[in-house]
Amino acid sequence: MRIGIIGPESSGKSTLGQRLAQETGGTYVEEYARRYVEQSGRPYTQEDVLRIARRQIEEIRAEYERQPVYFDTELIVTKVWLIDKYGSCPPWIEEALRRYPMDRYLICAPDLPFVPDPVRENPHRREELFNWYIEEVKQTGVPYEIVRHEEGTASEQRGKTA
Repeated sequence: MRIGIIGPESSGKSTLGQRLAQETGGTYVEEYARRYVEQSGRPYTQEDVLRIARRQIEEIRAEYERQPVYFDTELIVTKVWLIDKYGSCPPWIEEALRRYPMDRYLICAPDLPFVPDPVRENPHRREELFNWYIEEVKQTGVPYEIVRHEEGTASEQRGKTA
């Protein structure tokens, strides 16, 4: 079972993915984009984002011993990143989304305080991006849940897909 954990920056994706993997005995796949951008030591380019997408596809296609597998950020976020920053998304990413779908999405709401760091760049667009991710997930037809945080605990709102 592949579970994509997506949401805007600083919405608790990494913490949620790590905890779920620990609680279920599953596998946590860390966010590759963050590591890539941090290690590059320079501003990222469109080609960098495409490299990140290729790596994400490799991670999604990989065989994992422990199930379920929780992906901290995946191709939907990369698709939105490309469209937002560069105006388009290559067809091969759309094809990969169809060919290697998640079994479920957990979409983290932007209701935690924003914690700035050198890689984050959209503190004032979190709600906008959250809504965009929901619309992208709805288009896939994959079931999803919205994860909201209330006084340190997470609550879930099940989303119905069209």
